[in-house]
Amino acid sequence: MDTENKFFNVGLLVVATFVVAKLIAALVLSRSQKRLPPTVKAWPVIGGLIRFLKGPIVMIREEYPRLGSVFTLNFLNKNITFLIGPEVSAHFFKASESDLSQQEVYQFNVPTFGPGVVFDVDYSVRQEQFRFFTEALRVTKLKGYVDQMVTEAEDYFSKWGDSGEVDLKYELEHLIILTASRCLLGREVRNKLFDDVSALFHDLDNGQHTSSITSTWTGAYLLCNKKYLSAVLEEQKNLMSVHGAKVDHDVLSEMDVLYRCIKEALRLHPPLIMLLRSSHSDFSVTTREGKEYDIPKGHIVATSPAFANRLPHIFKEPGRYDPDRFAPGREEDKVAGAFSYISFGGGRHGCLGEPFAYLQIKAIWSHLLRNFELELISPFPEIDWNAMVVGVKGKVMVRYKRRKLAVN
Repeated sequence: MDTENKFFNVGLLVVATFVVAKLIAALVLSRSQKRLPPTVKAWPVIGGLIRFLKGPIVMIREEYPRLGSVFTLNFLNKNITFLIGPEVSAHFFKASESDLSQQEVYQFNVPTFGPGVVFDVDYSVRQEQFRFFTEALRVTKLKGYVDQMVTEAEDYFSKWGDSGEVDLKYELEHLIILTASRCLLGREVRNKLFDDVSALFHDLDNGQHTSSITSTWTGAYLLCNKKYLSAVLEEQKNLMSVHGAKVDHDVLSEMDVLYRCIKEALRLHPPLIMLLRSSHSDFSVTTREGKEYDIPKGHIVATSPAFANRLPHIFKEPGRYDPDRFAPGREEDKVAGAFSYISFGGGRHGCLGEPFAYLQIKAIWSHLLRNFELELISPFPEIDWNAMVVGVKGKVMVRYKRRKLAVN
C-alpha cells in the first residue's frame, strides 16, 4: 500500500511539475511574442539621452524613415514610445487618465503653475480646477470678450505714430498679455495691477505665450506672401462693406481667410512640439501599412505636433505656407481623419483655449490690416528651439505706416 502511495505521489508531482512548466513557458512565450515596436539604436544607458538632447525633432526626422510611425527610444532606462501620425494616435488622445496619464510626465511643470494646482494634484482635483477655465471660456463668455479685445487693440495701436519701425514680436507679446488680463482677470486687475500681472503672465502663462507666438508667425508669413496678404485684405474690405467698421464676435466668425492663415502658421509652428503620457496599461496600435505593435504598461508615450503636422501623406508640400489647404474642397486635415492636425492637441486633453486664441489673434490682426501698411524689414524669423514653448527667435522688425483700408 505504501509503495502504491509513493508511486501515486511521484506521479502527481511529475504531473504538477509538467503543468507548472507549461504555464511558465506559456507566460514567457506570450511575453516574447509581444509585437514590440522597433528600437532606436543608441549606446546603452546614455545613448538615448544623447540622441534626445540633440533635439527630439531631429531624432524623429532621422528615425521615422527607418523605423516607421511607431518606435521606442531608451532614455535613461525609461522607454519612450513615439506614435507619429493619425493612424496610430487615436488611443493617445482618446484614452482615459487611468490608462494614459499626464501627471507623472509633466511634473517638471509644477514650479511653473505652483504647488497644489494642475499637475501637482490628482486627476479628480485637476478636473475640478479645469472647470473654472471651462466656465471662463464658454461661447457666451467669448462673445462678451470680443469688445474688450477690440478695445485693447485700438488703445494699444493708438500709441504708435503715423509711421515707424517696431519689433512685432515684442508688441504682440505685450498686447496679448493686456488682452488676456482684461478678459480673464477683469478690468481692475488689468488697470491697477498690470505691471505685476504682466510680469507674471510673461514668465508663467503658456497659453498667452502660444497666442503671441502664433500671432507673430501669422504676421511674418502674411508679410512675406503677397497672395495671402492680398486675400486677407480683400476679406476685410468685403466685411467692411457689409458691416462698416464694426468688429464683434459674429464679424470675427466670418473671417475665414484670416482663420486659415492663422491655422496654417500654427500647423507649421505649433508652440508645443512634444506631447507626453505615462502608460498605465498595455495597448496596441496598427500603422497605416497594417503593422501591429503592442505598447507595454510603463512606457512613456509621446507624439509630436511639430513633426506630425508636416507628414507628406496628409499635407501636400508640407513645408510650404499654404492656407488654402484648409479651404472647402481641399480640407487636407479632415480628409486624413481625426488627429491629422494636432496643434491644439485633441481628444480628452484638447486645448480649452483654442476658440479664445483664434478670436484674440483675429481681433488684433483685423485691426492691423484695417489701419496700417506693414512691411517686414528683418529676415524671416528662425525657430527658437531652446524655449520650453517653442517660438520665434530674435526680433521681427516691421516698418509701419498708418492708413485706413479703403472699401471698394
